[in-house]
This record gives sequence, structure tokens and C-alpha cells, in this order.
Amino acid sequence: MAESQNVTLSLPRTLLKRAKRLAADEDTSVSALMAQALARLVDDRARFSSARRRSIAAMKHAASLGTRGHA
Repeated sequence: MAESQNVTLSLPRTLLKRAKRLAADEDTSVSALMAQALARLVDDRARFSSARRRSIAAMKHAASLGTRGHA
């Protein structure tokens, strides 16, 4: 696993309580849950950005349908 660095978060008490319960149910830590959630968020955003760039590039190089931009 990559080197870790501590961070301080401010969470609503009810959210933290639910996160602790979830961590206990999954036999892990709140820290591990947060790391998984953040990794998933960052990965999803990177995949979305990549897909968006590919889609825009495909539209720029799409074959003409003969409509000259009119429906």
C-alpha cells in the first residue's frame, strides 16, 4: 500500500456514527472506508473526464450526415 498521511476531517456527528457502525459491520476502520470512498470518487472522476475527452474528439471527427448542422 502507498505511504499514508494523516488528515483531519470535520464530519457531522450522525454521519460519523453511521460510518463507525458500517466500519464495524465490515470489520474495517473508518479510515479505510474513507480511503476506499475517496479512491473510488477520484477514479470515477478520472474515467468520466477521459470518456468526455474521447466523446468530444469523436464528435469533432465525425462523418458528415449532410445536414450542415440542421436537423
